Amino acid sequence: MKKLLRRKVLEKRGSIPPYERKRKDVLIMHRLFNIQEFKIAKAVLFYASFRTEVDTTSMIEESLKMGKWVLVPKVDKERYRLRLYEIKDTRELSPGYMGIPEPSLPDERLREINDVDLVIIPGVCFNFSGNRLGYGAGYYDILLSDLKKSESTRTEKVPFIALAYKEQLVDSIPSELHDIKVDIIVTDEKVIKVR
Repeated sequence: MKKLLRRKVLEKRGSIPPYERKRKDVLIMHRLFNIQEFKIAKAVLFYASFRTEVDTTSMIEESLKMGKWVLVPKVDKERYRLRLYEIKDTRELSPGYMGIPEPSLPDERLREINDVDLVIIPGVCFNFSGNRLGYGAGYYDILLSDLKKSESTRTEKVPFIALAYKEQLVDSIPSELHDIKVDIIVTDEKVIKVR
């Protein structure tokens, strides 16, 4: 069921013409930058976009100009984890795991998930209840479950935000208990506050 849905939505996303995707990326960036959760965040975990995902490159560059801390993940295959690095420039990213842009930085720039105020999460598709279908590896579910465990010591909940084209919204996603839900979905048409 998940595999079929994943394939269907990836085909749909892949069929959006590049010029149309660029137009949608700009709309999504403006919507993201105008929500309160983003405005007040000092440290933002971004994913580095790949293939036909909502492009985060301009968002990362603009966030750095705003003076925000930007963290980007790198896959650690041995530990089956995402390691988070603070980047100062998008030129610090180069193709890594599966060709996805990743930081190639010294460990002094390594940060913890507890350092972030806001998480921008990738995914194949999302529904209006905040369920997310990822790419199947489970890296973000593991990372964000660590953050959820530590939330008892925080005063504020860290919002999880999905960036998606309207073509990535679906009515239903099969979900399991360990699956991480998102709080807000920012699309090219609207902002959906789930919880």
